[in-house]
Amino acid sequence: MSTSAPPATPGKAPDKADERLLRTSPLRKLMGRPELGSVVGAVAVFVFFSVVADAFLRTSSLATVLYAASTLGIMAVPVALLMIGGEFDLSAGVMVTSSALISSMLSYQMTANVWVGALVSLLVTLGLGAFNGLMLTRTKLPSFIITLGTFLMLTGLNLGLTKLISGTVSTKSIGDMEGFPSAKSVFGEFTVGGTTVKATIVWWVVLIALATWILLRTRFGNWIFAVGGGADAARAVGVPVNRTKILLYMGVAFAAWVSGQHLLFSFDVVQSGEGVGNELTYIIAAVIGGCLITGGYGSAIGSAVGALIFGMTSKGIVYAEWNPDWFKFFLGAMLLLATLLNAWVRKRAEATT
Repeated sequence: MSTSAPPATPGKAPDKADERLLRTSPLRKLMGRPELGSVVGAVAVFVFFSVVADAFLRTSSLATVLYAASTLGIMAVPVALLMIGGEFDLSAGVMVTSSALISSMLSYQMTANVWVGALVSLLVTLGLGAFNGLMLTRTKLPSFIITLGTFLMLTGLNLGLTKLISGTVSTKSIGDMEGFPSAKSVFGEFTVGGTTVKATIVWWVVLIALATWILLRTRFGNWIFAVGGGADAARAVGVPVNRTKILLYMGVAFAAWVSGQHLLFSFDVVQSGEGVGNELTYIIAAVIGGCLITGGYGSAIGSAVGALIFGMTSKGIVYAEWNPDWFKFFLGAMLLLATLLNAWVRKRAEATT
């Protein structure tokens, strides 16, 4: 006796949908998005400062907020991908300064086109990212230890080599060197129709789009989620875990290079002690954006929203004419609230699946 269902009559719609197919409502899909909590937080922060700070809604003020968010967001996006892959990079902040110092001092000492220094800096910075990834995969030590060691070494090298070569803690001016104007238009700012646009905003948008496409539309994106969810399980199904982690660290290094070139070509000189502590801000933006500390969950868009919250808070306090000492308090409160909201959203999403 056959147990199969009778064939459907051609041209006739089935009486009812196949109950074996799980249909997800748009609301359920929305509730499952990792960046939902950060979006709610961003709206709340925007409304709050719109009310308490009269200058907040001015066009010039919003442009300043966007610029502040972009300088952080360029790094927050690849850091978020790295965290989704289950790892951290505590050297990201000083790596930004390292890339700028390499470009500046190499160009100045060789009296070469500044693009030469920038390209050499790109290779060296990518090498630093590969070093972090290789050390992690070869030694099996926690990424906290590996990148903390890199952080300390780069901090010392930045200061020691700058003083040795330049005689001071800052680099020499390269504003009058060949290639500087074109490099500034790529990494600093450019003019469109009489309006000055900060290049970091363009870089930020491109990185968000690229990272989102990688996470949601490519095999490598699946590997990132798989590695963050469980490296051993991912390796068992054929995911190249080591290669994935090395490439993620190199992605952070590339963003550090972009940020470093912006630092150099916007201000002409670089202070060797800059960047210390910024790595925590990148991680905070990613966590506010919905990334889990344990890995395997998050989004690039969420990290961008986290950076936007940072920009609105840092500049909103200034426009409200409050003591800037309150900034850390607001940032910490936003981190806790966003994390709690993200956890609640995730539990609700899992409960309804």
